[in-house]
Amino acid sequence: MATTTKPTDIDTTVPLLLQQGTRLIKISEKSQKKVVFRIDPDEGQILYDSRKNGCVPIECIKEIRTGPAAEYYCTQFRFSGDAVDRWITIVYVLNSTYKTLHLLAPTRDMFLMWHRTVEKLYTIRLGLIDGNLDHNEVRETIWEKQYWKGADTGKDQSLNLDEVKSMCVRLNIDFPKEEVERLFKEADTTQKKSLTFAEFQHFVKMLKARPELEALYKRLGGGNVLAFQIFEKFMKETQKSTDTSAELKVLFEKYATVEIKAPVVLPATASGPTATAPAPVPLAAPTSTTSATTTTAPVLPPAPSTTPATNTAPPPASTPVPAVVAATSPDAGTYTEVTATSPPVYNMSLENFSSFLISQDNGPTYPESNDMTQPMSDYFISTSHNTYLVGNQLMGVSTIEGYIRALLCACRSVEMDIYDGPREPMVYHGKTLTSAVSVREICQAIAKYAFVSSPYPVTLSCEIHCGLVQQDMLVDIMTNAFGSALVRVPVTDQLKLVALPSPEALKGRIMVKTKNLFVAAELDAIKAHKKVAEAAAAKAAHLEAEPPSSESSESESEAAFVVQEIGQEIGALKHKWHKLRGIPSPPTSGPGDSKTKAKAKVPMSMALASLLVYTVGVKCRGIDPSEDYAVEQIFSLSENSANKYIKGGVGIENLIRHTQTHVVRIYPKGTRINSTNYEPLQYWAAGCQLVALNIQTMDLGYRINQAMFMRRGRQGYVLKPPALRDPHFEELRKHTRHFFDVTIISAQQLPRPKDSSGKEIIGKSFVDPLVEVALHIPTWSESPFLPKNKGYAHIPPTDASSGSGTSARTITFSTGAVKNNGFNPMWQEELCLPFDCVGGMKDLIFVEFIVKQDKKRDAEPLASYIAPLSSLKHGFRHLPLHDVQLSQYLFSTLFVYINIRDV
Repeated sequence: MATTTKPTDIDTTVPLLLQQGTRLIKISEKSQKKVVFRIDPDEGQILYDSRKNGCVPIECIKEIRTGPAAEYYCTQFRFSGDAVDRWITIVYVLNSTYKTLHLLAPTRDMFLMWHRTVEKLYTIRLGLIDGNLDHNEVRETIWEKQYWKGADTGKDQSLNLDEVKSMCVRLNIDFPKEEVERLFKEADTTQKKSLTFAEFQHFVKMLKARPELEALYKRLGGGNVLAFQIFEKFMKETQKSTDTSAELKVLFEKYATVEIKAPVVLPATASGPTATAPAPVPLAAPTSTTSATTTTAPVLPPAPSTTPATNTAPPPASTPVPAVVAATSPDAGTYTEVTATSPPVYNMSLENFSSFLISQDNGPTYPESNDMTQPMSDYFISTSHNTYLVGNQLMGVSTIEGYIRALLCACRSVEMDIYDGPREPMVYHGKTLTSAVSVREICQAIAKYAFVSSPYPVTLSCEIHCGLVQQDMLVDIMTNAFGSALVRVPVTDQLKLVALPSPEALKGRIMVKTKNLFVAAELDAIKAHKKVAEAAAAKAAHLEAEPPSSESSESESEAAFVVQEIGQEIGALKHKWHKLRGIPSPPTSGPGDSKTKAKAKVPMSMALASLLVYTVGVKCRGIDPSEDYAVEQIFSLSENSANKYIKGGVGIENLIRHTQTHVVRIYPKGTRINSTNYEPLQYWAAGCQLVALNIQTMDLGYRINQAMFMRRGRQGYVLKPPALRDPHFEELRKHTRHFFDVTIISAQQLPRPKDSSGKEIIGKSFVDPLVEVALHIPTWSESPFLPKNKGYAHIPPTDASSGSGTSARTITFSTGAVKNNGFNPMWQEELCLPFDCVGGMKDLIFVEFIVKQDKKRDAEPLASYIAPLSSLKHGFRHLPLHDVQLSQYLFSTLFVYINIRDV
């Protein structure tokens, strides 16, 4: 059982000096000036003097860089000496835009104070968001302090009625005036017409009342507190838990309230100075209850038909029942009294039950383990396209930031377009107005960040346009930056590679992928000879029925010669690769052998070619069974080319079969000037592993990609479904139909929109939220499952040829809007979305919950949540809500009931 951190274990104090403010040097490309910075621990913000009201919300911070990690910026801004020991770079996101704040402290002590404090506050919030600090008390304390501080405009450590009304506006609640006054009066126990912090906490507790949870609790317990038997039934039948009774008992006791009864005095004995208490009488077992039945998507399960005879549960098997021996006074001689302590009784109160429902122990997704021991071709691999860009691909800025962000998102394949530079190789987008960045700087950044988020192998997908001199320089740069992590020889002693190694076997390694021009030239020659051989063979077959003549003999001789020549070309190719790998080749002999070994004149460095071990780039020659690729050979397909294969028929079957042993890379079409993304699930459904996306663009394709790889511990590798790994295609022949039933019950503390400086936009208008549920489904067939009784909307798929870009099928359903309430809106609406599935691959269907504003449905959503359908647990769940960057809001959740029905 995972341990949780207590509120008392978490130090949220901030030195008074930092709360009052200190002068730091703020550094940017345009200026360097001393600015007063301070920390507001209650609001959770770093504030500084600026014309734009400088503010960095702690929860928006992505990374804090100091020491060697900040050295790049010291050099960039021409600082030297001990500056790196006093430098802090804060990377954060506001309004979908990455920003950096560069600070230089005047002294080392001041630097340490700032660094330790910001790091501490950031870690606390990150822990609460990621579930590492699963403690509602801490979350509530942070929330209360944040809103208390914001509401106390008079700075008198109390809130009057007007300040409370303003706070309700900030919380997105349009309460009637009478209701606010009633709650205020009830909380004002001192009758001073203002609330102390303790009274404010009571006011907030009333404000946050959850009638939907109370109704569920009463249904389950029949008006009584929950005993273990009812909790176990709820978990197994409603929540579909597969935990054993013993495991559920441990979970129940983690949240339940324990009640220990007073000791019971047992009959005394005079047999000696001590005596043993008799065995305790077993507690009465509860009477049987009827099975909880549910409809398609029940808002609340029905109450049990009977309630237990007692609200107690038997003690756990591991809990001893001690005997207590009490000695009497000396005058009593050897007479002794014995008392027995009753076993502890565990019950769940409404508050206990509510805490459990919102905790990580009742999280919305299954914890998944990932087998990393299969060949690399068996995995989807998180892949970045145009990694060097932080803007669009026409005029964007090339920087190392793109690589750092990608690697911290656990991307395991990043891209470099490499050209000759003035002194050494540079990276930029060719034939565009994008800026350039040094390959050396990129490699140094990759070396630092490659394995921070994931220990599994990274592939550098390179397009190399530089000459031989800088190719050799490129190899030297990579060798110096990556050292022994760079793959230069096979990790096994196999003379011939029959399958790619596993991610586990390549743990901590960096591989280079680019087109091997030696291999390309050899393959082109073989292809040309193959065409000649086919033509000669066809001619020989045509003449076979005619009488023998000198012409037919010449044709047969020509065909035999071409076949022999092809064999010699293949032998030369094998010899060359054996030489590069240091593997001895078998001796070759025969007349004309030296002539067939003429080396192709290709502008490629032998040193660079030697880096291509498991990732040899080749041109796609087709994927029909007649084409033979070595397992280490990778080809890339543009989204347009890939769409031609995945439209169905034999093309997609050949592609799936090819990807069972080989890796294929897909990349966006070149006309996506704004660096938009396709929806990657189309290509995953065809077995493709390296489906590259512009991760600098936060669109639907990005969200789907992040949802895929946030699973399995964010390792950057996800094992493909069994159906895509089955060489017999048996599972892929199975086409099933289902309904996704979801009840949207309520939301909690929806976020308000923020301005460019991170401040909440607070006006007189209130949010009218609605929830749209969308299923994004690969195009399994031309006839998807679409029932006639529609309550949903169906958006058919598109491909790149239509001009709108590649998309999957989408099924959507929306709730109605709740007027003037973004704090605790309740919908209680049941939605039913049909979907079909091939091969049981529900992990390639993505469900998205999008909270929108009524009358502004095309605007940026208030919040959203997305996950593979197979990852979602059934039953009552609180979904964490995210912004468009998929950064989680600290306090916002969506309460739903989930079920999947088979048709």
